[in-house]
Amino acid sequence: MRITFFSTQSYDRESFLALPHPPEMEFVFQQPKLTLDTAVLAAKSEVVCAFINDDLSAPVLEKLSANGTRLIALRSAGYNHIDLAAAARLGLAVVRVPAYSPHAIAEHTVALILALNRHLTRAYNRTREGDFSLRGLTGFDLVNKTVGVIGTGQIGAAFARIMAGFGCRVLAYDPYPNPEVEALGAQYLALDDVLAQSQIVSLHCPLTPDTQHLINVESLQRMQRGSMLINTSRGALVDTPAVINALKSGHLGYLGLDVYEEEADLFFEDLSDFPLQDDILARLLTFPNVIITAHQAFLTREALDAIAGTTLANISAWAEGKPQNLVRLET
Repeated sequence: MRITFFSTQSYDRESFLALPHPPEMEFVFQQPKLTLDTAVLAAKSEVVCAFINDDLSAPVLEKLSANGTRLIALRSAGYNHIDLAAAARLGLAVVRVPAYSPHAIAEHTVALILALNRHLTRAYNRTREGDFSLRGLTGFDLVNKTVGVIGTGQIGAAFARIMAGFGCRVLAYDPYPNPEVEALGAQYLALDDVLAQSQIVSLHCPLTPDTQHLINVESLQRMQRGSMLINTSRGALVDTPAVINALKSGHLGYLGLDVYEEEADLFFEDLSDFPLQDDILARLLTFPNVIITAHQAFLTREALDAIAGTTLANISAWAEGKPQNLVRLET
């Protein structure tokens, strides 16, 4: 069974090759992203293993299917980047990794909060230049602050536990309340009430038609002046131009992003030798109260091991006619 991996980095190869796998599994690691042009690299591969920024639109799926692909194995939890209707029409099975390490993403979220609050990037750069003054570095205590958690699945619940440990008041919004989060003493409220009462708002919900641009001009106005917004979930949850205007006016006090709506042609690549072509991202990077990381929240040894293990288990189960973690088109 030939398995072609797209968008692979050295850590992907290491994590998959470190696991025992049947000798009939042939791994082919491709560094380029999956696109209509690169789909030919998967010729004669029964399985294509794709990541979050790979193109899994109908034309790409049609080309893969014509070249012999029968399974799309996502090494991610999210699946908003695949045309499920086209996959169903072509008879392509789709599997995913529903959970790997919620702690990895939750902990990175907290790292962004602490770095923004205590101005760590500015302090680090300043001391390296011999400036040991403290002007402009005043933060705030997290204890007794109100933190809004938007989406309380496994990642949101892990984040809520950490913030409860800091002594924060935790508010939550989710159409399906999580008893584990309620057990922390968190209070579920309507989205507008969570936004209005929280000094820190963190997004942990999936990207769906209902949640696209969940944070927009109107929702930003409901947030407290000077509050902090963190997004480690999906870039399109946030209307970026609206956020830029809120930063310019001072209404939004801090912004931490590990995802970006137009990240597909940027993140996971070294573009340091070239001018940044994305004007919106370039504008965001000029703000001193903004920290952006390049979709690295998942990047821990434990998470990589879990992604590789679940992906290989998904492929084996499918090959045995007992598929698991299937993604189905909702009707």
